[in-house]
Amino acid sequence: MRIIVLSAFLLSATMGIAQKGDPATYAKSITMGDLKKHLTIVAGPEMEGRETAMEGQRKAAAYLEAEYKRMGLKPGNGNSYQAMYPLYQLELVSSKLSVNGRPFAADKDYSTSVSTIANGSNTYSDVVFAGYGISDSTRNDYANLDVKGKIVLVLEGTPGSTGPANQRGPGSVFGKMSTARTKGAAGVLIVSKNFPKTTPGQTRSGMSLSKPTTEPAAAITISEEIASALLGRTAKLTIQQMSELNKGVYRSELKITADKKVNELESSNVIAVLPGTDKADEYVFITSHYDHEGVINGDIYYGADDDGSGTVSVLEIAEAFVAAKKKGDGPRRTMVFMNVSGEEKGLLGSRYYSEHPIFPLEKTTVDLNIDMVGRIDPTYKGDSMNYVYVIGDDKLSSDLTPITNEVNSKYINMELDRRFNDPKDVNRFYYRSDHYNFANKGVPVIFYFNGTHRDYHRPTDTVEKINFDVMEKRARLIYHTAWVIANKDTMLKRDMPLNMPPR
Repeated sequence: MRIIVLSAFLLSATMGIAQKGDPATYAKSITMGDLKKHLTIVAGPEMEGRETAMEGQRKAAAYLEAEYKRMGLKPGNGNSYQAMYPLYQLELVSSKLSVNGRPFAADKDYSTSVSTIANGSNTYSDVVFAGYGISDSTRNDYANLDVKGKIVLVLEGTPGSTGPANQRGPGSVFGKMSTARTKGAAGVLIVSKNFPKTTPGQTRSGMSLSKPTTEPAAAITISEEIASALLGRTAKLTIQQMSELNKGVYRSELKITADKKVNELESSNVIAVLPGTDKADEYVFITSHYDHEGVINGDIYYGADDDGSGTVSVLEIAEAFVAAKKKGDGPRRTMVFMNVSGEEKGLLGSRYYSEHPIFPLEKTTVDLNIDMVGRIDPTYKGDSMNYVYVIGDDKLSSDLTPITNEVNSKYINMELDRRFNDPKDVNRFYYRSDHYNFANKGVPVIFYFNGTHRDYHRPTDTVEKINFDVMEKRARLIYHTAWVIANKDTMLKRDMPLNMPPR
């Protein structure tokens, strides 16, 4: 006991925190058993993959709210534990395409998506055939062609190529669409031999925080049969035969009709609060995202690691702080435990919070964000059962790295791997979780992460594959770090420029 007390005193002196009880006592409440109990529910089949704005996400939010109530935490949004926010999603209700009055069928003869077809009905009296539709340093299929405001007809791939095109190269669908739009075309039709389609076109767009206000230029993949009709042929031509035709204007009536609507949705961030003592107007955030991918083609994407592991870690860390407060060792700063949704849709929940904060961001000393802490990176070189990736602690505040190192050395002794702090990280992990929206507003952050694995964003990311012993250690590390920051005499310094390019 004497050694523990002396050690705690030294840590308090080093970190500038008021003397408190021994946090290790309360860290023991973070256990493998409790983590597994919560995760079995959060990543269970009844949560239906927790897709944002869907029933599974609402069930998960209700579970988190019930747990925070059980602990005795206060609601974080006035009288509510949930902070609702609006979402918008485009839906393609139906589409039609005809040539010279002859109708063709979606997916059988043409393929489009909600994001690549304009709403309403549009009729064109001709199309401009531009061969392969490539315009770069090697060739210019648009030479002597005026395509402004017109529909361009191009062939898939590149001349003489049989393999798949570079996904972003000039011969790709994206490249052809981009080139046509650069030339001022109203839309592009890409001839493909891969019809009928085995996978239906995408009828729903991604979600956004604001209503869509612009319409895209049409980009539709069509069969050789439709293309032949547009080129004035009664018999079907192959792509090879079309490549031998003259480029230029071909007269035919093309009618494209789309019925699109904007679905107005709603999701929520779950927020619970443990009030501080003498520094209650300053805040320590512990965050995770509780949403995942939902159900895709009948398969539940359970998201046990991503980010069920972070979500239940937040619950357990919250319970440890509650236990401390009951013993008179409550934090000086107010603890905010926030589970956001919309992460898988583009960090939407945390972005909404950062733009509509409930607690002042200038008084938010840190965001400790937990996203995937239950598994092992199969490429990790080191003690794979005793590590965590620490991202962002070298940015914005010079206090974070020393605190992390001291806490780890005293309590956990894990390998702290900071490789993803590199601004040149090709994975761009710094940008890929909810801490980013706090950092973007100047709040110091740490992102705790175990790395990806073969079950990442697959229906096989399930509870039985979680390493709960490693997860327990990681959660305790985050708890101890939060304890120090919550009890410091001063807020974390904001004394370092953000050495990262924009997202």
